[in-house]
Amino acid sequence: MQRPVPRTITLHGHELSYVDSGEGAPVLFIHGILGSRGQWNRLIDRIHDDQRVIVPDLFGHGESAKPLGDYSLSSHAATLRDLLDRLGVERVTLVGHSLGGGIAMQFYYLFPERVERLVLVASGGLGREVSPLLRAATLPGAEQVLGVAASAWLLGRLEDVGGAARRVGWKPGADVTAVWKGFTSLNDRESRRAFLSTTRAVIDLGGQTISAHDHLEDVDPVPTLIVWGSRDRMIPVFHALKAQESVPDCRVVLFEGAGHFPHLDDPDRFAEVLRDFIATTDPAPVVRARAARDAG
Repeated sequence: MQRPVPRTITLHGHELSYVDSGEGAPVLFIHGILGSRGQWNRLIDRIHDDQRVIVPDLFGHGESAKPLGDYSLSSHAATLRDLLDRLGVERVTLVGHSLGGGIAMQFYYLFPERVERLVLVASGGLGREVSPLLRAATLPGAEQVLGVAASAWLLGRLEDVGGAARRVGWKPGADVTAVWKGFTSLNDRESRRAFLSTTRAVIDLGGQTISAHDHLEDVDPVPTLIVWGSRDRMIPVFHALKAQESVPDCRVVLFEGAGHFPHLDDPDRFAEVLRDFIATTDPAPVVRARAARDAG
């Protein structure tokens, strides 16, 4: 199937790259740290025949600009709101992975009238625990260490090692492939600066610094689906179960044996789960309740 052609829009004086494909109810996909819209490509192929899919590269990632400035969850959420405004989209189903899940929940908290459903995939913002690799980005001197680690020379040597391992039968899983691709994107100063700013906006040396549990009870609930890999080493799977305390009646689906990228481990199953969730949930009662309250 032919890939949708990426488009570019200027927001706040900077170029944002995105894909807008298909027809039907809109679904906005939000990638995580070191990610890009490319991580959703296999999902686009599977659902854009009956859904409109909108897939941006967040600022600081992929083919979007990497400006100096604010990389907080609120800033990302506001940028996505502005993108939807430009596209004439009033309400969406939000699908957020990792950092993208945190952005999705912040979007919902700030702009609840724009959200029909929430889909959180190995989401940040649901607990303190997070991989030591990400916590290390908050250490003093991380900029210099990352500059060496992501240098073209060292990346080339590591690629040689990986190539040799593949020739003798090693097959990297979805987590290794996605993390490696993200890490190799840090070979320029602007990308490294944006990565560190994004990470430090939500993580400190002790773990995640922002919790959605403090805010989700203050907004009307919408249909919510939580998807997690049972072997996630980046954000522990018990966060999915803990989230049910803050999101009543949400669906939780575990991908047995999958890691931090369940949508890449088994895109066919993920697409099936997402399709079923959209088809069997109705956000209309929440929308009507909001309208009645606002009118009163």
